[in-house]
Amino acid sequence: MKNFTKIQLGQNGPLVSKLGLGCMRMSSIWGGDTPDEAESIATIHEALDRGINFLNTGDFYGAGHNELLIGKAIKARRQDAFISVKFGAIFHNGQHIGMDLRPIAIKNFINYSLTRLGTETIDLYQPSRIDNSVPLEDIIGTVADLIQEGKVQYIGVSEITADQLRQANEIYPISALEIGYSLADRQIERDLLPAARELGIGIVAFANTAEGLLTGELKAPLAPNDYRNHFSRFQGDNLLHNLEKVDILKQVARNKGCTPTQVAIAWVKEQGNQIMPLVSMSRRSRLPENMAAMDIVFTPKEMNTLNTTFAIGALLGGTYLQR
Repeated sequence: MKNFTKIQLGQNGPLVSKLGLGCMRMSSIWGGDTPDEAESIATIHEALDRGINFLNTGDFYGAGHNELLIGKAIKARRQDAFISVKFGAIFHNGQHIGMDLRPIAIKNFINYSLTRLGTETIDLYQPSRIDNSVPLEDIIGTVADLIQEGKVQYIGVSEITADQLRQANEIYPISALEIGYSLADRQIERDLLPAARELGIGIVAFANTAEGLLTGELKAPLAPNDYRNHFSRFQGDNLLHNLEKVDILKQVARNKGCTPTQVAIAWVKEQGNQIMPLVSMSRRSRLPENMAAMDIVFTPKEMNTLNTTFAIGALLGGTYLQR
């Protein structure tokens, strides 16, 4: 495995690659078509070869298929991979129907995940969302017990409030916060990001291109069957307004000789040494572009242009990230 820039998760946590590989797209997403498994495994192998060791999944991705796939990919090279698993989301027929964060359920989930992954330990284990159905003490406390049992190395959290993050960290040291963060979704800058920084918690930032809005490839109107039509950000005049903002992003990219996607990823990377862009990929062809984004730096003028163009509230409409 080649050297790659590292990030430390938590004050006393592990060193992992500064760029994370999201594996969700390697499995059927909520009942859709299953991508090419051989290509997905080859993508994981090449990522590991290039020094990207952070593999992110959820036990509900593809109803367990994603973990099985990762298990195949890392079978002969477990030491090269750092595995992050989310748990707790319940799906039926491709639809999210709720959360189950009871201690008895968590103890059940972990054993299925370990079996599917073919490993004795999961490096980072985290509830996929906190819905207040179970006391936070019971959730974090149960994962802490799994650490004592040797089944988990570190605890993470996902989609959580600043107050919940502080409370969770008091129960047991939290190594990582997985949360949506991009130029187009900066709400965490108000209180959640400052709290994580204060506590020394690493940020695993997903949705860097805001459901494709920041790729520069989106055109209005969307196809009738596009799932993004459900979000007001992608509807009617909202989308037209937002694409005008993206035009400025595209100009920055052209001036730098890179793609809008690379600018979006690089902006996230530049927000702090404790922040990891988590990029979903299922094809090896995506690796060079996304890795090259990690070498992009901005002039103060460029950063000011991006920050003012995409200031909080500059885009119209909401997404699933805005609750």
